[in-house]
Amino acid sequence: MSQPNLEPSSAAITVVIPAMNESEGIIGTIAEVRTALEGASIPHVIIVVDDGSTDGTSERARSVGVEVIRSERNKGYGASLKRGIAAARTEWIVIIDADGTYPGSAIPLMIEGRLGAEMVVGARIGADVNIPWERKPAKRVLNLLAEYLSGIKIPDLNSGLRLFRRRDALALETILPSGFSFTTTITLSFACRDMEIRYVPIDYRKRKGVSKIRAKHFTQFMLLIVRLIVLFNPLKVFGPIAFLLFLAGSAKTAYDIVIGNLSESAVMAILAGVIIFCVGLLADQNSRLGMSNIAARARRDST
Repeated sequence: MSQPNLEPSSAAITVVIPAMNESEGIIGTIAEVRTALEGASIPHVIIVVDDGSTDGTSERARSVGVEVIRSERNKGYGASLKRGIAAARTEWIVIIDADGTYPGSAIPLMIEGRLGAEMVVGARIGADVNIPWERKPAKRVLNLLAEYLSGIKIPDLNSGLRLFRRRDALALETILPSGFSFTTTITLSFACRDMEIRYVPIDYRKRKGVSKIRAKHFTQFMLLIVRLIVLFNPLKVFGPIAFLLFLAGSAKTAYDIVIGNLSESAVMAILAGVIIFCVGLLADQNSRLGMSNIAARARRDST
């Protein structure tokens, strides 16, 4: 079965499926996505990006008539998504994992709900969510940190099922990572630029095959969130630190005046607070310039 070569259109959709050794789930994922989109009469192209698989994932995907982009070596989840997005020729992109966890049947509902939104996320908050228990505490910590730093409610920070415009992803190409943190990065990038994100509740099934997420990724995600907020809203990080130092220094100064002995530590804390706040202001100015450049690139890519 061949796919149409679609030109950019607001009606057409490209579905990008990153896959690395997902031979157990790839055909079922493609079939579910295809059935859902054909049933809703939505024109589409499915692109599977094989990230150096050694289990025949590419061959299985080609056997059901989808476009396959293959890397000879493993470059990462985010790198696969970026290759697929760059290869797409439609305005709107859907990404979905190949392991059978995300319901492809939810895609038409997400497409229907995109009006007025820059991104629609399949949030894993449905009636049947099978997230391994050992991952839940880490996910909760990451979500709380992201919500505090971004200032908005985020039902699902790193869902692998989402819909967005190709031009918006390309505008972020330089900051979107090649690893698993791609989805976390794009969520926070949209949120910190006040772009409209809509969340659609979905179920989440047990995966087919072996998970590639490891414990070390938790620390990487934490550092990533802080870096992103420093990039997009630096005063959220520098401001509280500067305030605490200034407050501590002021309290120590008041105490020192009472006992008649002004200490160097009090002065140093106040100065440190002022300096850190000034650094935050400079970072905020640079952030606004950077966001202007990203917005300009998105507008340029849309013309």
